[in-house]
Amino acid sequence: MPTDTKRVRGPEVSQSPSLFACQPAAAPGSPGPRADGRQRDQVDVRPVFVRCGLVSQAKGSAYIEAGNTKLMCCVYGPRETERKDETDMKCGRLTTDMRFAPFSCPERGSWIQGSQEKDFSLMLHESLQPAVCLQKYPRSQIEVNVVVLENGGSVLAHAVTCASLALADAGIEMYDLVLGCSVRQDGASYVVDPSHEEENRRSSVGGENQGRLVVAFLPSLNQVSGLRSDGEMSEDTLTAGVRTCIEGCYKLYPAVQQALTKAVRKAALPPSES
Repeated sequence: MPTDTKRVRGPEVSQSPSLFACQPAAAPGSPGPRADGRQRDQVDVRPVFVRCGLVSQAKGSAYIEAGNTKLMCCVYGPRETERKDETDMKCGRLTTDMRFAPFSCPERGSWIQGSQEKDFSLMLHESLQPAVCLQKYPRSQIEVNVVVLENGGSVLAHAVTCASLALADAGIEMYDLVLGCSVRQDGASYVVDPSHEEENRRSSVGGENQGRLVVAFLPSLNQVSGLRSDGEMSEDTLTAGVRTCIEGCYKLYPAVQQALTKAVRKAALPPSES
């Protein structure tokens, strides 16, 4: 029988590629540090990099980076509403739109808004609206657009913080800044500000007790403006999770204040000194 010299024949004995995959530093739910070195069952949030006023075409803008999570927010307005039936409204209208860039994560492929993005946009609106003084802007609308540049986990919580900074950078009157923090439960253990791998990892107890919680918090007023819970969580666990998220928001507050103060000082300087 003649030999087919044009075909590249593979080895007769092979091994699965999964054997050579990198193993996580710690199994999910097990004690010890997480893959990025942070501790479990502690309010250990990722260090954040925050910058305001990066987009000159927008009234206000903000950029936030936490680990591999990168988001950009632009605020436009207040501008006159386009709907004729709302010309006599006494309070302004806040619109929010949150989208994932096509290159933000492997499962994205287009700019078409999916169901997850619609849910995130609604949660973003519910979190920001109590903090904005809409009665100061009658017959006007304020547009908030958030783009996820890279999905490294906890995008909704960081989107709330980024959008709040952009609103403040735009000079929109607010009662307080809004900060976001998230928690993921894994059996008897929990992780604060989970990464993308930790969010999509199966629980160590057979898929049970995988509750996720996102809290939007007003630190100066000590009020919760938004809450989103997914999965199975008991009442006691939910209460403890809210307290943990509030503590995480307080840890982010100094970095957010510093970035906003730096942006205000830069805007107050003459063009020759800025």
